[in-house]
Amino acid sequence: MSFPRQQARTRRFTLGVPRAFQISPDGRRVAFLRGRDGEDTATCLWIRDVDSAQERVVADPRTVGTDGEDLPAEERARRERLRETGGGIVSYTVDSRFARAAFTLSGRLYTVGLDTGVPREVAEAVTPVVDPAISPQGGAVAYVSGGALHVVDLGGGGDRVLAEPDGDDVAWGLAEFIAAEEMNRFRGLWWAPDGSALLAARVDGSPVTRWTISDPANPDAAAQPVAYPAAGTPNADVRLAVLDLDGGGAAEPRWIEWDRAELPYLARAGWTERGGPARGGSGSAEASGAPEVVFTAQSRDQRTLALLRADARTGRAQRVHTETDPTWVEIMPGVPAFTGSGETVWIGGGDQNAGRVLLVGGREAGPPDGCYLRSVADVDGDLVLYSASPAGAPGEVGLWLLDTRSGSTAPVDVPDAAEGGVVAGRMRGGTLVLQRRDMAGDGVRTELLRVPSAEATAEAEAAGRIESFAQVPDIPRPDVRFWSAGERGIPAALVLPSWYDPDSTVRLPVLVDPYGGPHAQRVMRSRSAYLTSQWFADQGFAVLIADGRGTPGVGVGWEQAVHGDLATPVLDDQVAALHDAAARFGCLDLDRVAIRGWSFGGYLAALAVLRRPEVFHAAVAGAPVTDWHLYDTHYTERYLGTPQQRPDAYTRSSALEGWADPHRPLMLIHGLADDNVVFAHTQRLSSRLLAAGRAHTVLPLSGITHMASEETTAENLLLLQVEFLHRSLGPRRAGG
Repeated sequence: MSFPRQQARTRRFTLGVPRAFQISPDGRRVAFLRGRDGEDTATCLWIRDVDSAQERVVADPRTVGTDGEDLPAEERARRERLRETGGGIVSYTVDSRFARAAFTLSGRLYTVGLDTGVPREVAEAVTPVVDPAISPQGGAVAYVSGGALHVVDLGGGGDRVLAEPDGDDVAWGLAEFIAAEEMNRFRGLWWAPDGSALLAARVDGSPVTRWTISDPANPDAAAQPVAYPAAGTPNADVRLAVLDLDGGGAAEPRWIEWDRAELPYLARAGWTERGGPARGGSGSAEASGAPEVVFTAQSRDQRTLALLRADARTGRAQRVHTETDPTWVEIMPGVPAFTGSGETVWIGGGDQNAGRVLLVGGREAGPPDGCYLRSVADVDGDLVLYSASPAGAPGEVGLWLLDTRSGSTAPVDVPDAAEGGVVAGRMRGGTLVLQRRDMAGDGVRTELLRVPSAEATAEAEAAGRIESFAQVPDIPRPDVRFWSAGERGIPAALVLPSWYDPDSTVRLPVLVDPYGGPHAQRVMRSRSAYLTSQWFADQGFAVLIADGRGTPGVGVGWEQAVHGDLATPVLDDQVAALHDAAARFGCLDLDRVAIRGWSFGGYLAALAVLRRPEVFHAAVAGAPVTDWHLYDTHYTERYLGTPQQRPDAYTRSSALEGWADPHRPLMLIHGLADDNVVFAHTQRLSSRLLAAGRAHTVLPLSGITHMASEETTAENLLLLQVEFLHRSLGPRRAGG
């Protein structure tokens, strides 16, 4: 099987990888999702007994529900935001006792006893069921159907509508587009710890501009309207309410009141495990004894992020902590969180010199000097597990464990691990589920460790391994050279063909292969990050990858260097890395340089040949953002402000402006069903190129969204790109 076909069939080698871990309170059992092999899209729910190392399937889509997969529109949209390419059971929730789980298949609700492994359909639930959440006590499931918030009693008490839409564009219990696409908040409903109430988001999408997405391949099909909040236009109106479960029928919402005019973005929401404001920081008070609502809200200009708590009985909210930054405040993963003793866990700072810091109860608690703090991975009682990159190593990610009782912090060592790598984890009941990717092995390795305290991390007890069933890539081991390029120390990697002789005098054409934008790194110490690059290298290229300004991992100042201009810094850094690589390695032919990318990388690829044609000689731009007026509010306005306030920033960053000569070959690839970067981006650039008399290639993908994961499409896209690049760059010159 060819590598393009294998990569497409295995969904980039993600099928068969264990994921979505949940750990029992005592740490003795672990639930997770995994297919039965590396091509199995029917993901199953598994249980692992930590002591006995036994694993078993508790729910298999092949034996539960109906044949095939028929997803409701809301679920398809949710999976698109999650970049979920698998099928079967793709998400689930468990109760607090770890006795029962809930999930959906084709819009139908199922539960399964985690001890018995006997799934059953909840026939009382109204279909389609979207995003179900089981109650902490396991006796009920909340879900959304048709924009209404439902609760079904698993004891036979029937289904009730807790909140109904009060308008055509109103929905309860779901995350709006901006929250899911840009803020990593994928839920809109949260159970109270005692199961007596639900906190739910009410989303009114009526202010949002309506666009349409049509399918030219099927002209008889009606165009699909989408609510898309483009930069400078209105967002959805989002409110929070507490809905009690006592009584029957719909609940009277108790609205959570905060200054939504100042802080309109709802970034995170949930409940405290105990009453009263968090200890440490402003707003401390005696515990009330009842769980409280906790949430974070952000200003539209994103320079203010507030942590708030609200009395669930009155709805009155007060600020516990406020972060401000003159550029923007990042919404950090994993916070707010709370220790077992009730202290607030937060990531604050953002100062360009000091960087971000871990705060527990208002006290600075990490990371070690020089480390780049990435997230709070989990909180297990009074232990805080967080991820960070070691000083000077933005391509590595490690885990640290903080014991808030003693104040001790220690790195989590991975058994038998190679140097460097990328590590993630979950922890509960003293059991740590640790996943590692590195340059020494293929794919993902999942280890179980027993870690009772931060002091014991060095002597953590190995508790087995959860095997990955993913296929091994049929490709030579990536040949990668890492370094820091140019005066700015740009993280860079060069991938050479497996057949290339380093002593050869033959120079290779260069393929620059970046993402290059915010919230994503390409230069990571993980073999799996370079599989596609190695395949391109083996087609005859030296493949260069560089993480310039705007990407994470280096520091806050590095990330914020793109403020007001998303084009110049990122393009300059790709050019600087290219020239540094040519000076450092003698095998690069700078007369034949191509660039390819997808999404922001596609935007960067188009910019490269349009603005710097003296450097770049051909480009493949997949799903490029060409006109920032057409991209969403939260992302675009963070970097450029609104088009009404900063039109110059939009002009500077546009791929439709600032072209230079000579004209270079450009292939534009775009899914016609893309509701994130809509096809209008490619259409506008194509029209502008045509008006200027510049020949180019457009490859429209019928029925394809922003994720080109359909097997045949994904395979052929790689082959077509290689053919285009070879044709565009031409043969090697004599003596080259």
